[in-house]
Amino acid sequence: MESSARIPVRVCMGESRSGVWVVGFRTTRVARAVSVDPTVVMSLGLKEQARTARIQVQILDKPFLRDLAMDPSEQDGNGAPEALPPPPPVPPNVTPIKAVSEPEVKKVVRVPMARRGLGTRGNKVPILTNHFKVNVSNVDGHFFHYSVALSYEDGRPVDGKGVGRKVLDRVRETYDTELAGKEFAYDGEKSLFTVGPLPRNKLEFTVILEDVTSSRNNGNASPGGHGSPNESDRKRFRRPYQSKTFKVEISFAAKIPMQAIANALRGQESENSQEALRVLDIILRQHAAKQGCLLVRQSFFHNDAKNFADVGGGVLGCRGFHSSFRTTQSGLSLNIDVSTTMIIQPGPVADFLISNQNVRDPFSVDWAKAKRTLKNLRVTTSPTNQEYKITGLSEKPCKEQMFTLKQKSKDGDGDGEYQTTEVTVYDYFVNHRNIDLRYSADLPCINVGKPKRPTYFPIELCSLVSLQRYTKALSTFQRASLVEKSRQKPQERMSVLSNALKINNYDAEPMLRSCGVSISSNFTQVEGRVLPPPKLKVANGEDLFTRNGRWNFNNKKFVNACKIERWAVVNFSARCDVRNLVRDLMKVGEMKGISVEAPFDVFEENQQYRRAPPMVRVEKMFEEVQSKLPGPPKFLLCLLPERKNCDIYGPWKRKNLSDFGVVTQCLAPMRVNDQYLTNLLLKINAKLGGLNSVLASELSPSIPIVSKLPTLILGMDVSHGSPGQSDVPSIAAVVSSRQWPSVSRYRACVRTQSPKVEMIDSLYKRVSDTEDDGIMRELLIDFYVSSGKRKPDQIIIFRDGVSESQFNQVLNIELNQIIEACKFLDENWSPKFVVIVAQKNHHTKFFQPNSPDNVQPGTVIDNKVCHPRNYDFYLCAHAGMIGTTRPTHYHVLLDEVGFSADDLQELVHSLSYVYQRSTTAISVVAPICYAHLAATQLGQWMKFEDASETSSSHNGTGPGGAPAVPPMPKLQENVRNSMFFC
Repeated sequence: MESSARIPVRVCMGESRSGVWVVGFRTTRVARAVSVDPTVVMSLGLKEQARTARIQVQILDKPFLRDLAMDPSEQDGNGAPEALPPPPPVPPNVTPIKAVSEPEVKKVVRVPMARRGLGTRGNKVPILTNHFKVNVSNVDGHFFHYSVALSYEDGRPVDGKGVGRKVLDRVRETYDTELAGKEFAYDGEKSLFTVGPLPRNKLEFTVILEDVTSSRNNGNASPGGHGSPNESDRKRFRRPYQSKTFKVEISFAAKIPMQAIANALRGQESENSQEALRVLDIILRQHAAKQGCLLVRQSFFHNDAKNFADVGGGVLGCRGFHSSFRTTQSGLSLNIDVSTTMIIQPGPVADFLISNQNVRDPFSVDWAKAKRTLKNLRVTTSPTNQEYKITGLSEKPCKEQMFTLKQKSKDGDGDGEYQTTEVTVYDYFVNHRNIDLRYSADLPCINVGKPKRPTYFPIELCSLVSLQRYTKALSTFQRASLVEKSRQKPQERMSVLSNALKINNYDAEPMLRSCGVSISSNFTQVEGRVLPPPKLKVANGEDLFTRNGRWNFNNKKFVNACKIERWAVVNFSARCDVRNLVRDLMKVGEMKGISVEAPFDVFEENQQYRRAPPMVRVEKMFEEVQSKLPGPPKFLLCLLPERKNCDIYGPWKRKNLSDFGVVTQCLAPMRVNDQYLTNLLLKINAKLGGLNSVLASELSPSIPIVSKLPTLILGMDVSHGSPGQSDVPSIAAVVSSRQWPSVSRYRACVRTQSPKVEMIDSLYKRVSDTEDDGIMRELLIDFYVSSGKRKPDQIIIFRDGVSESQFNQVLNIELNQIIEACKFLDENWSPKFVVIVAQKNHHTKFFQPNSPDNVQPGTVIDNKVCHPRNYDFYLCAHAGMIGTTRPTHYHVLLDEVGFSADDLQELVHSLSYVYQRSTTAISVVAPICYAHLAATQLGQWMKFEDASETSSSHNGTGPGGAPAVPPMPKLQENVRNSMFFC
């Protein structure tokens, strides 16, 4: 047993003969001395364990342990140690020092900055927005938060989400008196809210639900285990499936003042204000749930066929609505917008599989793939209309899959004896249930049971339930179809939103009425400003004029044209006329100022490899290229058989950039004309080190603030796998400007990190006292080398893909890493930072009053619908050609440089015009687009990485026992500084 005791210790400080400080520790038995620096920080910890006392001395940051033996004979009769002699006198040539504790270094916690002012530049225009003003009259009231615990009659907790609302609805109906007639808002899981308190802080209820048909809801095993449910099985399971008893415990958790909403509108946000707004949003979700809607975060979707759009592959686009309460400069508002989610095509399972796999009939289905697709989907079975969750497929066809059928004995004496027989699923349904099966005999059965208790149904008796989300990534064809079928012109969207507000009739919602909430039916009008487009320059100092956010290179040459030499063409596509393509490319290149030499050769893929795996096809093509070329090529033009989702793309890019250091351009030509080839040359020129057009202000140079001092511009983004892929590494990409004062040239650095992690963790990665292997070191050194050996005095960071709840992490995790990387290079270097987050996935839209057109490109809004305290603004830099323009929402989290609102908005606007791949202004600043391109392109490397390489990586473990993330293959030195991602 360990105990603590006070042990007499004498501490003597003096100077030894060698001139170093000596600290001595003495007990009556032992004396020890150690040499220390005068700046020593001493910490004495005394602990007695059995007969040993241990003293810990903290010298700087290195602990040293000294064991001091204690002899019981040295203690007096009552167990106390004997008294120590007085300390020796201090030598005359020594000045005693006073022990001073080291001051605690307070960690700086950054929060988003407050708005400094509004912009004034540009032509003022009236704008309507889909925010509807909200009045709250009951500001002195309180929300009461209660914790909800649901359990079955036997005490098992209810873990299904779907049943919670049904249970609480039954509580409301059955126990209205016990609840004092209180309306409540329930989040579907563990929280319930009321306006004012319930009669008691803890309430317990018991309710019975009939017709709990979904296995997702009731948490039990599926009926008829070890086979398929027969009549006696269904009777035996009728009670637990047709009625079930639930216990409900409601306990007081917290009290939330509604005044917190008013405080938030004054810029005084707190945890209470966030909770109060969350309650209002939960009320909206509950309102939608009562109507049987599918709820996806703050969006809801009605089960109405007219809202469905077939996008192919057994997938439907389901149109619904987003609604959320927002605090703004003009008060509380309700933001309503059209929203779309993907759902599984409801109806017969066989029809879905035929569409999903694009086959002619169910006999052509790939059942291994079908098993993965169907798992966890819900089906109803005919003719009972019971609902189940699919757990798998049978191993054998319906006519061969056996199960044990339990029946009452025919010759029994009535005492309930049963006999068991082995029958096939097909035989059971045809002969015992008299159900005609047309095509299921040779197909697998649907399994809705558990691994040890399977329950089988013939596939033609199963139909998929409506409103089941499809979470896999869409194909290129599906995306194009979705865009085509879901686009809405501004006036159409306004009409749909107005109708949605009327149909939902929020003013009649009892909980909103008890809060004193009323919602205006009018779109909020704000003041917009249209910024003039920046001036662009091309070759020979010529001006490039923009109109409606667009321009063209007709009769213009690129401002800095490269030379395409030592190049070749590789063709994986059998249908392209390569010779004509090369001839036309050389002709158009000359028109744009690019000197295009004749290619070394054209390499056609050998037909025998066209059905080989992608990696094999790429390897064989490279073997041929290397064997026939006189030396390594500088550039390869690659013709693919299909666009975007071609499985050759990833291996081809990796082979070129990582293994050989060759710049490559992929294309899948459909209709080749001069416009197509000009767009192709925009990318090739940028990749090979050229520039197509630049801002006139970067040539002058006259960009406010940026041109005065060396300024580094960063774009940061993280790309994740699709929602269904939880084990695919996330890809973090950072691009940085180079050759200051240019703001048009960038290079990228890309790393892998743990799946679904949004914060970039490799910006600073110290591996030793002299080595940092982080992203920022690489980019900072490149800026220094490419900008005339000047370190950036200012660093402007554009961050994409983070939500408002992650702003503090950007400021205190990612920014801290960047600062550490700077200090590691030079501890006296302290650049000033600007941190801006760009959000595209929001639901604020803008409309021109009395006009069918989108808002003009360059429209900026920083009033009325922006944050009541924080610094943010909306910018529509681009011309919305399809549907309704989606503005980018910029949040300025930090500005140590001191930009005026006008200068910062102008810089952001200008950076939407330097995207080298396009002849239009883009919706978000170019550095963010480049970061997204780099992350997406290199993400293809990981997607198609050879299994033998990744398996060893995944076998290892990282911090906390998580699987190790395979590292991103390094780019070759000669392509590392290029805009390979263009």
